[in-house]
Amino acid sequence: MAGAAAVGLAVAAGAVATAGPWDSGQRTAERDRAAAARRTGGAHHLGAPPAPAPAPSARGVLAALSAPANAPADTALDQVLGPLLAAPGLGPQPAAAVYDTATGKQLYGQRADTAMTPASTVKIATAVAALSALGPDHRIPTTVVAPATGNLLTLVGGGDPTLGKDGLRALADATARALRTRGFTDAALTYDLSRYRGPELHPIGPNENIAPVVALMTDEGRTDGSDSGPAPRTGDPAGDTARTFASLLRERGITLTGAPGPGKAPQGATELARTLSAPLSDLVERMLTNSDNDLAEALARQTATAAGIPADFDGAAKAVADRLAALGLPQTAGARFADGSGLSRDDRVSAQLLTLLLARAADPAHPELRPVLTGLPVAGFTGTLRGRYGAASSGTGLVRAKTGTLSGVNTLAGTVVDADGHLLTFAFLAADTPGPDPAQHALDKLAEQLARCGCHTARPAS
Repeated sequence: MAGAAAVGLAVAAGAVATAGPWDSGQRTAERDRAAAARRTGGAHHLGAPPAPAPAPSARGVLAALSAPANAPADTALDQVLGPLLAAPGLGPQPAAAVYDTATGKQLYGQRADTAMTPASTVKIATAVAALSALGPDHRIPTTVVAPATGNLLTLVGGGDPTLGKDGLRALADATARALRTRGFTDAALTYDLSRYRGPELHPIGPNENIAPVVALMTDEGRTDGSDSGPAPRTGDPAGDTARTFASLLRERGITLTGAPGPGKAPQGATELARTLSAPLSDLVERMLTNSDNDLAEALARQTATAAGIPADFDGAAKAVADRLAALGLPQTAGARFADGSGLSRDDRVSAQLLTLLLARAADPAHPELRPVLTGLPVAGFTGTLRGRYGAASSGTGLVRAKTGTLSGVNTLAGTVVDADGHLLTFAFLAADTPGPDPAQHALDKLAEQLARCGCHTARPAS
């Protein structure tokens, strides 16, 4: 199936620079974000700030690709990867795909087109869909509205799970000023969650890996001050946020009538204040580096909203699938996006599709997708790969990949530059694994081997 894999995705040799996550020690979107903040004196939440430039491809840690498309095959890739895929830690039927962005060919496939549970590697699909639908400069708003002449305030959630106390304070400052301009020092407050539909709880139920999926929350509903990884979560992130906002208004001299409750913003309401999330490029990088489930579900729903589809689990699933189809990616039979985060065991993605998503993100014709590559964890250094590989590993600093872990499911999908200077995308999916440690060790060995290899003879998927 190498021919099908290459449809619409061939990249001329030497055209793709290594899109590494680091440029002078920063991820590219973070660097651009910091530069934008310096230009505006750091005031970036209220009003409509200048849109940042799209996140560019970083200057690579390694040299830019310049190997000819017909580079010789030093070693047959199937002879190298085959024995490693037989490792007991990968269970009875692992799947694998390797794609060469310099030649536009699939180099290797084992059950490559078989749809399997991807765990958190499905976040690659979520990221591609969101960036394709909204663009890297998109920011998620949280607003306060009121009738044209009244003081009935509605805090409207836009779906930004990263909204923090600083954003709420800025929102309260602007709201208090607007009320006084209208001649009020008192108000009533409701909060509007209508941007999202359907159940608030992820199907896995209350869990430290994800808060209730609602359109209004602060700091992802975390109650321990953390900013990544599992954490205790509030059961009412929207209510907690509204109550915090009410307290901030009181601190600014606004008297509130009663406690805030849920409500719908009135038709024709006037916007009094707004705060904006970081650009989508930043959010995608954070989601992939930290495997952030709350952000993943939010970005899937943002994709649904952009498509005019109800922003619930079903709508998000359809929106993501539709965006990938619009990019010309072949649809794997049985592919399913039951959620945006990969926490659901009902997700189904093939190794082939994951490699093609990453190859599309490397395509110079799609710079809007570059944060998918710049956000991948770096082996031995960042995110979910910080504690994997080691000083002696040939993959340390070179393998950049999204991890996936559920009980009995272990996956790895990312990029590596091989010994011939070709940027390879790869995906390895394993099910019925005996445990995370042997599975992760076996997956890391596979990616390490790609970093050593210089082999560009395509073998059809099997």
